[in-house]
Amino acid sequence: MKGFIEFIREQGVVGLAVGFILGDAVSGLVGSLVEDIINPLLGLVLGLGGLTEVVLKLGSAEILVGNFASILIDFVVIALVVYLGVKVLKVERLDKKKS
Repeated sequence: MKGFIEFIREQGVVGLAVGFILGDAVSGLVGSLVEDIINPLLGLVLGLGGLTEVVLKLGSAEILVGNFASILIDFVVIALVVYLGVKVLKVERLDKKKS
């Protein structure tokens, strides 16, 4: 049991778990921002009900360009939030190399 506790402490497993939980929360928040605010605004600019309604039809196939764009925007905003979070909070300094 002692070895397991040392592993948890030394490998930063608790910090990793907290990171996953916060990451999921940020992902949900950003997903809502993109889906509920950005997409409708882009839809208004494009003259549609929402960005996800943009579809490219090639014969009988429908390519969901708007859905892809929405997910791409979601990814970019999440990546920006994570990057700024790491830089502003200076989280990279918390990881110290063992000597």
